[in-house]
Amino acid sequence: MKVLAIVLAGGEGKRLMPLTADRAKPAVPFGGIYRLIDFVLSNLANANYLQIVVLTQYKNHSLDRHISRTWRLSSMLGNYVTPVPAQQRLGPRWFAGSADALFQNLNLIYDELPDHVIVFGADHIYRMDPRQMVEQHIDSGADVTVAAIRQPLQLADQFGVIETDPAGRRIVAFREKPKDAVGLADAPDQVYASMGNYVFRTQSLIEALREDALDPGSKHDLGGNIIPMFVKSGGAEVYDFAHNVVPGSTERDRGYWRDVGTLDAFYDAHMDLISVHPVFNLYNDRWPIYTGQDPLPPAKFVHNDGDRIGHALESLVSPGVIVSGGTALRSILSPGVVLHSHSHVEDSVLMGCVKVGRGAIVRRAIIDKNVVIPDGARIGFDLDYDRQRFTVTDSGVVVIGKNEIVER
Repeated sequence: MKVLAIVLAGGEGKRLMPLTADRAKPAVPFGGIYRLIDFVLSNLANANYLQIVVLTQYKNHSLDRHISRTWRLSSMLGNYVTPVPAQQRLGPRWFAGSADALFQNLNLIYDELPDHVIVFGADHIYRMDPRQMVEQHIDSGADVTVAAIRQPLQLADQFGVIETDPAGRRIVAFREKPKDAVGLADAPDQVYASMGNYVFRTQSLIEALREDALDPGSKHDLGGNIIPMFVKSGGAEVYDFAHNVVPGSTERDRGYWRDVGTLDAFYDAHMDLISVHPVFNLYNDRWPIYTGQDPLPPAKFVHNDGDRIGHALESLVSPGVIVSGGTALRSILSPGVVLHSHSHVEDSVLMGCVKVGRGAIVRRAIIDKNVVIPDGARIGFDLDYDRQRFTVTDSGVVVIGKNEIVER
């Protein structure tokens, strides 16, 4: 069976502002050296799905550059990861929704003539072996298979919820953020939440996209319009993510999946990386997360004189980092970060080339690229003052955008 993978990477990412002020959401850096899109592309590549189209739309320059520099596969073998921007093939308009994005790019499917089409989102943090989902899909003969993760029943109103028949496979309802969801037959305190990952039988997908395009009342959304079509016809099945076994995974990190669509969720996902036994383990070399890195030197820790000691504890430290007499606790230091003497960074995410001046203190913050924290500055202590200058989340995380000027 021939399979084409399509990654939907056109999201504007408004809830991640200011991190998405000049980049697409899937291009936002994560975990020190990665971009959000690296996680879905790594899952597909590790599963040997090597014909991948990435549909982009908003602020796509940094995303396109990252893909073209990092994700070069062997064209001689017919493999590729190709970014495809909105081409306005059907007139001068942007994508009206995820289904419209596919409809406007049906030529890509016609060119490859696959038997099945994988459609995955680009902005979640997880490991998954999609072969297992595709195998279930093919064996079942379904028109579409929807990946779902089990979530507590009381959180049902935060997700697109999938309801199944008593056997637990065929989807009988696909409801958006219901207030009256019913628990699963084998776990009454849980529901199936859609992960935004789908496998389609190609001809069924084409027919559904054409029908949807002719409906003036449609929002042209996969979850809101296309999947309900297949539910109505009885051709939709669910894939339980709990059954997915990734090589090298442990019981602690198995089944990990995070939607990092908000700043607080983005911050929390970073904090999941830094414990001794992390909830999400970046060190699984049997299912690696691939990315591209600049040729930077190893991280360096200097000064060991009284209270002027350069060190980092319970932290991720990337290449090119210099901790020069400063301290990092429970933090992520991205390439090129410099901590000067007597600076202190804790519970924070510092992106590329952030400089923290002498004696400056940073607490519970996300600081985007190229920001300079001046000597003696304090970030994350007076949230009322920080709100006048920066973005502060509901949980009190201070977010400083790329290239912003920070006054002491």
